[in-house]
Amino acid sequence: MLSRSLLLRCRRAAVAALGAARWQCRPLPARPLSAAARLGAPRPPGTGGGGRRKGAAGTGGHGGEEEEEEEEEEEEEEEEEEAELEELLGPSPLALEPGAQRVFIVHPAVKWGPRKSPLTTAELQIAEAVALVDTLQNWTVLDKIIIPTKNPDKKFVFGKGNFQVLTGETFLETQNRILKERELKIRNALEKLRRKRSLLRTQRRKREFPVISVMGYTNCGKTTLIKALTGEAGLQPRDQLFATLDITAHAGYLPSHMAVIYVDTIGFLTDLPHNLVESFSATLEEVAYSDLIVHVRDITHPETILQKATVLSVLKNLNLPSRLLDSIVEVHNKVDLIERYKPTEENTLAISALHGHGLEELKQEIEKKILTATGKKILTINVNLEGPQLSWLYKEATVQEVEVMPEDGTARVKVIISSSALGKYKNLFPNSKIFMS
Repeated sequence: MLSRSLLLRCRRAAVAALGAARWQCRPLPARPLSAAARLGAPRPPGTGGGGRRKGAAGTGGHGGEEEEEEEEEEEEEEEEEEAELEELLGPSPLALEPGAQRVFIVHPAVKWGPRKSPLTTAELQIAEAVALVDTLQNWTVLDKIIIPTKNPDKKFVFGKGNFQVLTGETFLETQNRILKERELKIRNALEKLRRKRSLLRTQRRKREFPVISVMGYTNCGKTTLIKALTGEAGLQPRDQLFATLDITAHAGYLPSHMAVIYVDTIGFLTDLPHNLVESFSATLEEVAYSDLIVHVRDITHPETILQKATVLSVLKNLNLPSRLLDSIVEVHNKVDLIERYKPTEENTLAISALHGHGLEELKQEIEKKILTATGKKILTINVNLEGPQLSWLYKEATVQEVEVMPEDGTARVKVIISSSALGKYKNLFPNSKIFMS
């Protein structure tokens, strides 16, 4: 077995060699990334399970138990993938925390002579050394090597050429290999994330969830506004630049109980460095697939007018459709910090996302523009409960309310329905009575 003094000498030599080489190979910076997109939105308050009232028994819901199980499985898979991605894009394994050490263990193996132990092997001894290092807090073994020697008590333990192996080339090659492997994994994960985003967009279109992109300068209150609109307790706004480093999606409901998806985008920054422009623009790709844009402005900022011009310029450069640019909802946030504030610009809404001022007016405006952008209508339809109409409406439209009239076996169903779905309904059930709500 190795003596404690010899082990300490090996440690000091390895740490010294590591320190000499550390500056030559710096780890790649890791950037946290979050793409949380939840399609399984919570049910709106007061709707009794998607707007269906007691008395409308005997008809199917939004896909039944099987669809709910599928959604739960999808959410579990998403959570697992997100956890893997967070771990991958977290701190580099080569990054040092305060007080941490990275160790290259060198074991001098006595191959012959009286100092050779007949009861153990060099492999077992170096395994013991690794185990000892692992017991030290914040110490990590990066690699290990066994080098033959005649006498471990000599002043020079290693022969010619071995010191170079310890201090330089092999260790740096190990670092470079680890970093390159990590870079490849990150690139693969990002490509997988792009494909997942595309799939989520397809699913949202299939389920006809309107998408609302919330944009604005960093620290203007976008996340606070989305939290106020959705009531999502998990959202924790922070008073700092770039608190949001990737787009996130959050389910909410409009006054009519229509389910929508709010997309929280990365905040803008004045004079963005040129080498970051392309990366920043790439994060805004989701905006092109939105049904509506809400532009949030910190009205207390001294350069709020310049910031507005910058945001509009970037949006125009994204080649967005004209209907999206023409329907932007402009929001003046943080009006609670200005006494008796009134907007001087047309078609703007003054709010305080933190205190809830003006949110009802904002929701009404968003709903009006979403209905226009998606071509959906709010209608009341009389259906026969013995027929398949109600099940069809649950499948193809958003059912808000069901008022059952048991005396004649019918129900008044309030729905939000697209023009295409309404056309199909009229063809299938030409005798149904339809009223504008």
